[in-house]
Amino acid sequence: ILTFHTLIDQAKEKLRGEKAIGTTGRGIGPAYSEKIARAGFRLGELRNVPVLADRVLEYFVQNKAIFEALAITLPNRAELTAELNGFAEKLVPFLANTTQMAWKMMDENKKILLEGAQGTMLDIDHGTYPYVTSSSTISAGACTGLGINPKDIGKVTGIVKAYCTRVGNGPFPTEDHTEIGERLRTQGREFGTTTGRPRRCGWFDAVACRFASRINGCDDLSIMKLDVLDGFDEIKVCVAYEVNGETIDYLPLDLDNVTPVYKTFAGWDKTEGVRRFEDLPKTAQEYLKAIEELTQTKIGMISTSPDRNDTILL
Repeated sequence: ILTFHTLIDQAKEKLRGEKAIGTTGRGIGPAYSEKIARAGFRLGELRNVPVLADRVLEYFVQNKAIFEALAITLPNRAELTAELNGFAEKLVPFLANTTQMAWKMMDENKKILLEGAQGTMLDIDHGTYPYVTSSSTISAGACTGLGINPKDIGKVTGIVKAYCTRVGNGPFPTEDHTEIGERLRTQGREFGTTTGRPRRCGWFDAVACRFASRINGCDDLSIMKLDVLDGFDEIKVCVAYEVNGETIDYLPLDLDNVTPVYKTFAGWDKTEGVRRFEDLPKTAQEYLKAIEELTQTKIGMISTSPDRNDTILL
């Protein structure tokens, strides 16, 4: 991702106006567009900056009309070379054939932990298109991203909050626009890591989570931020959707016009800092057991505070 990618990203997002996707404006979308068009720039090319600079300048010429339409001022060769040299100095020492590294580690029976970015509903193929990211965010993306085969994956753990959040635009069936949503945001410190934007918050969506668990092949779920729900008199879970007068328990292709069907659970006073399941309030235990049943996935871990030691392993 080069500087002009971010300029394109931000300019296009501005042009979308009310139909803006909610992108972070970091240039990811434009860079992925070039990859699919087979015109992108790869990290390995930083080993030869002069040749890479020629390629980028040629790209500028080929897309001159686009840059002019977006009112983007492009760097000259000296500026571009300086930028690329800066990247090369920092990144080239770390370039390696990670696929071969992974294969070697697996041949030696070593364990590899792969952490995905973003969430299932932002997946380019299976998310809430077009309000998605530009890559595969599901577990299958680990295979294509690292260069391993599906049989190499021994376990998939789904990471999910005890409630729902979303950054940017796009459908969000359980979003709460009342003081409840604001309270979730405040207690959960829900502000975007990249942009600082306040996250949209709402109740747990078991329908979406069941879909995510199935498509990722989750062996278990790790429930994060259970303590954020502390102090609520009642807590709701979306168990189905109403679409055009019909109640469904699966994710439809279009989430824009769905109404969530909720099941209400009694709240609890405090789970913060609890490290054993049996020490959780009974109502919290019932809530978690309901999530297991509704998502058809067992829970393997529960987090009860920002402290990593405040974790329940099941």
